[in-house]
Amino acid sequence: MYAETHGLTGLPAMSPRVRAALGKVERHRLVPPEQRALAYRNHPLPIGQGQTISQPYIVALSTDLIAPEPHHRVLEVGTGSGYQAAVLAEIVARVYSIEIVQALAVTAEKSLKELQYQNIEIKIGDGYKGWPEKGPFDGIVVTAAAPRVPDALVAQLKPGGKMVIPVGAPGETQELLLITKDRDGKSRQKRILPVRFVPLVPGK
Repeated sequence: MYAETHGLTGLPAMSPRVRAALGKVERHRLVPPEQRALAYRNHPLPIGQGQTISQPYIVALSTDLIAPEPHHRVLEVGTGSGYQAAVLAEIVARVYSIEIVQALAVTAEKSLKELQYQNIEIKIGDGYKGWPEKGPFDGIVVTAAAPRVPDALVAQLKPGGKMVIPVGAPGETQELLLITKDRDGKSRQKRILPVRFVPLVPGK
């Protein structure tokens, strides 16, 4: 899967841990019924409320970039259908996921419980603010594009932690960024590849 774009990402291959997680998650059970026949194709799918589920490649890439470990606690911003959360939950100890659209959060929580994920907690709220009560986090995955990197999310990243976030204007090509916080608490950015995500919706 990475072979086509390894020159852009700097990653020669997907980690076996991430590959195994993608193989375990039943993606067809995390998309609307009318999309199930297309669930395993490598492209985004609509999930209602003007939102989409990312293509499996981007979910795999975002997961791999934060270098997840079994003891990690990870924040996901933008639950959507719950697919990214499920992939993360196959690897890490705990996933905290924020979704601003109540209908999506309710549906995702129901689907994930039916799939017997017990290490995912979902909150309805403003993703720009993160989830400070549960932080700091070993990794953060943002599944919608922000115009800039939110300071609150960087603050909730542990020293040594990594965050993946698409940054750019809605409707335009954005940049998938990898934010790494060093042991001294300083953060640095690396551009990974151009992407197109739905916008990260701020709270009122």
